[in-house]
Amino acid sequence: MIALNNISFEFGGRYLYKNANWHIKPGERIGLIGRNGTGKSTLLRVINGEYGLSGGSISRPKDLTIGFLNQDLLSFEIEESILNVAMTAFQRQLDLEKEIEEILVKLETDHSDEIINLLADKQHEFENLDGYNIKHKCEKILEGLGFKTEQLEQPFKLFSGGWRMRVMLAKLLLQRPNLLMLDEPTNHLDLPTIEWLENYLQGYEGTVVVVSHDREFLDKMINKTVEVANQRLYEYAGNYSFFLESKLERDELQQRQFDNQQQFIKDQEKLINRFKAKASKAAMAQSRMKMLDKIDKIEAPEEDNADINIQFRLAFQSGRVVAEIDNVSKSFPMVDIVENATARIEKGDKIALIGANGKGKSTLLRMIAGTEPFEGKISRGHNVTEAFYAQHQLESLNVNVEILEELSHHASDRPETELRTILGCFLFTGDDVFKKIKVLSGGEKARVALAKTLLTESNFLLLDEPTNHLDMRSINILIKALQQYEGTFITVSHDRFFVSSIANKIWWIEDEELKEYLGSYHEWEEWNNKRLEEKLRHEKLNPNVIQKVKEKKTEIKQEEKNKPSKNHIQSIRKNFEIVEAEVEKLKKEISTIELSFADSSISSNASKVLELQKVLAMLKSELAIKETDYEKAFEELIAVDG
Repeated sequence: MIALNNISFEFGGRYLYKNANWHIKPGERIGLIGRNGTGKSTLLRVINGEYGLSGGSISRPKDLTIGFLNQDLLSFEIEESILNVAMTAFQRQLDLEKEIEEILVKLETDHSDEIINLLADKQHEFENLDGYNIKHKCEKILEGLGFKTEQLEQPFKLFSGGWRMRVMLAKLLLQRPNLLMLDEPTNHLDLPTIEWLENYLQGYEGTVVVVSHDREFLDKMINKTVEVANQRLYEYAGNYSFFLESKLERDELQQRQFDNQQQFIKDQEKLINRFKAKASKAAMAQSRMKMLDKIDKIEAPEEDNADINIQFRLAFQSGRVVAEIDNVSKSFPMVDIVENATARIEKGDKIALIGANGKGKSTLLRMIAGTEPFEGKISRGHNVTEAFYAQHQLESLNVNVEILEELSHHASDRPETELRTILGCFLFTGDDVFKKIKVLSGGEKARVALAKTLLTESNFLLLDEPTNHLDMRSINILIKALQQYEGTFITVSHDRFFVSSIANKIWWIEDEELKEYLGSYHEWEEWNNKRLEEKLRHEKLNPNVIQKVKEKKTEIKQEEKNKPSKNHIQSIRKNFEIVEAEVEKLKKEISTIELSFADSSISSNASKVLELQKVLAMLKSELAIKETDYEKAFEELIAVDG
């Protein structure tokens, strides 16, 4: 299908791949993995023809169609509804529909055989292309990706980055290209939508290449793994778990080869040093020096699962009851979150709060933290000290100080060696600890903020989407830290591997009720699937009764809801406009910098390129945070505007 032959690609003075090979075959579902910075996303752009190679070649059939989902699509702007944007996947059908309408107009005055035959041909082609069902197909895909039916006619430009990405993903899925390339498709998706997507891709007829940090998604969706490492592409005939097992064997072999080569180099250097001063042996020494210069160096294998050798200590232990939620209710205008919710959090609970977007998970977390007003009572237990981590807290980092300095200000009683050890656990090693916060990427800032949270010595942690912007190594580090943590925590997350690794209790919100399952995520998943199957069977047996109950419940809720005041609506609209303007400003700044790389006077200046890349990373980090604010503001706007 596609063959990458001895490809090399140089960027910023270093090779991402050198003499690398890869053969993509029809029907494969491939996970493209590797450390951040190894060039996974760049490789997709190389295959897509956006970047030229420094060496080697790519062979592909002329009739090959490629669909590429990437983060650049977030900047796409259009006035059309999201349904119409998705329907552009069927451009030929749309063109035919327009041509048929024009022919029908002509038929009012022209009844010639030529016009009638033309109409018949166009209608026949339209029918063969299933043109009458394209709207239904679009609606089905969009609703599968989490859109409500009433949202399909709303303008595309009103939606935040995460929802726009879903529309563009829907368009690609509807086009059904021979090769579908997806760069972090599960970003911005909630758990039900991720599950829908992986089920859809499992039955996809073409070839799929996906870059993702979602381990569970990769395990369930892919049948082949390709790792980008050491400027090479390593293929494994299995999913991500199979890759981990096989990689251990390859790393052991590579380590032995590395050790043997290092010993060989040392032996040769000893001979060179011994004989280079002797005239009779100088030629031999010189020959061996040239041989060492030309030797193809074997790299030591990279360690992806760094061990944590520290304990995140607690200032003191909490009482048996950490917090109690007593008849708590929360609603926004036109949107109910929970009603008369009751729950108890006990010492040692590791709670994962899961579910679809818009159910109020982050709102509930803020209520427990005391930063969101509500009706009812949430009381703290004895000796409870809490720390709250959320994406907006990245803004609280002092961008003008170094990483180590930021942690020192936060934990002044800790020695520098201990702080450096902790930063090492979060993948900041060597001189990395002296980087200024302002040059860090969003993921790097998230790791600093997480380190600060775990340094608080609090015995109760509230973690809102802690795995966002983290790569697999960083997620593994966080998992190990929380597994060793002796306190209590609640985390909101859509990462199933993360949740299954750390939770002993599952919470979710359903029908404005806070529900609880005592057990691991996989136990809950099995139980919940059986529950939903039984519920579906019951509804099929009693459709009229169920429908009447639903209609009555909806009617009662509508009567109870109070209309929002005009001042409140104006305040929400104003906030939305402010956040929208901030997002647009950041996008323009990012676009300006990215365009500047095409200027030869800049691209030829390595120090200038490096400086701009740092600024670009900072702006993209700010944009990721602002887009989260934008999404929340948009949801509030939709809630009051209907």
